[in-house]
Amino acid sequence: MNNIYKDIDRVVDLLEKEIIEFRRDFHKYAEVGWTEFRTSSKITEYLEKMGLEVKLGGEILNKESMMGVPSEEELKKHMQRALEQGAVKKYTEKMYGGLTGVVGILDTKIQGPTTAFRFDIDANDGIENNSLDHRPKKEGFLSVNSGAMHACGHDGHAAIGLTVAKVLKSMESKLCGKFVFIFQPAEEGARGAYSIVKSGLLDEVDYFLSGHIGFAANKLGQIVCNTDGFLSTTKFDVSFKGKSSHAGASPQNGKNALLGAASAALNLHTLCQHEEGATRINVGVLNAGTGRNVVPEYAEMKLETRGETDSLNQYVTSRAIDIIKGAAMMHGLEYKVKVVGRAQRGKSDKELSKIIEEQAKNIGEVDEIVEYAKLTGSEDATYMMNKVQENGGKAVYLMFGTKKAADHHNSSFDFDEGVLKIATKVYVLSAIKINERGRI
Repeated sequence: MNNIYKDIDRVVDLLEKEIIEFRRDFHKYAEVGWTEFRTSSKITEYLEKMGLEVKLGGEILNKESMMGVPSEEELKKHMQRALEQGAVKKYTEKMYGGLTGVVGILDTKIQGPTTAFRFDIDANDGIENNSLDHRPKKEGFLSVNSGAMHACGHDGHAAIGLTVAKVLKSMESKLCGKFVFIFQPAEEGARGAYSIVKSGLLDEVDYFLSGHIGFAANKLGQIVCNTDGFLSTTKFDVSFKGKSSHAGASPQNGKNALLGAASAALNLHTLCQHEEGATRINVGVLNAGTGRNVVPEYAEMKLETRGETDSLNQYVTSRAIDIIKGAAMMHGLEYKVKVVGRAQRGKSDKELSKIIEEQAKNIGEVDEIVEYAKLTGSEDATYMMNKVQENGGKAVYLMFGTKKAADHHNSSFDFDEGVLKIATKVYVLSAIKINERGRI
């Protein structure tokens, strides 16, 4: 077994430059959820050259279960931009309608367990810091796509995923079973995982591994082997429709959508209390009005709820909709609520975490192993974790330590790229050990 550790160490070290190049390419051409046309096509091209079976579009996504998909006009614009930036046309043609994301399959044709890895690939909405003290600007990989930047590390996750696939493919003759590499679109806003689960892709998976750069692991060489504390969440958009009128000459004829939305926003933020556990609510966007002398006819609101359990989140969501309805009635408005994202509560399996912990001890760059940490945010990988666990399999969510230039989702976010090879080694060694043991 010591020889395997040395071989993996040597191979991944030789690939470090390539991993970083992947990460920087994805960073430069950042694409937000359901528009990852270039990112997906580049991943597909690489996986096919590697010799893996590749699935795209409707093969991996249940279209009816996709949430928060941009308009057809927006999708066409982003697809054209992707083609201009080097996307491979024969692959992007399979992604019409926002059917982005890629799955690579390594089937050894020898009986054994099926192990799946999930790597999210989408960028955030936002404008990246353009100052020279921001490393992506200084070193030439700043996002060229206005309104999109990798502010959460998903560019790194995609690079790690490609390298894990390459290393395991090179060892195929020593392995058994199947390995499924899921490059998931639209994690931001908790939109992409559910449609992949509904496609049936996770139905036969015995082991599931995913993870994230940073968060509770904030220094290079630190690994969290068991992550818990995911909050169940619902993301939704609300539209209010009233009646415009002259604000001076005939205000009584108007129905003020702005006031209805504002009333809702203020009252929604009274909901975060429940004896059974933590809950959250946030109105993140509120747009209304056309002019200072016009009673506003339309208002739009974007908000989210969260709960320590699925039932707590459902409680907050239900109460939020009651408040929205009440505010609309009070101001004589019509309203619509559209769910655009969801994630569940999730929990890592201790048995699988222990295997990963033991493997991480054999990686020279790992100098601190944390058995357990809470991630008090939300992650739609929980849909995949729960599906595998419901079917009798095991699932785990990891965190890989790195020094950050700024917090996640900040315009100056960047990370120490040394984490890329460390995470790759953790995944590869864990996969090999799982493969040896068969089903726990």
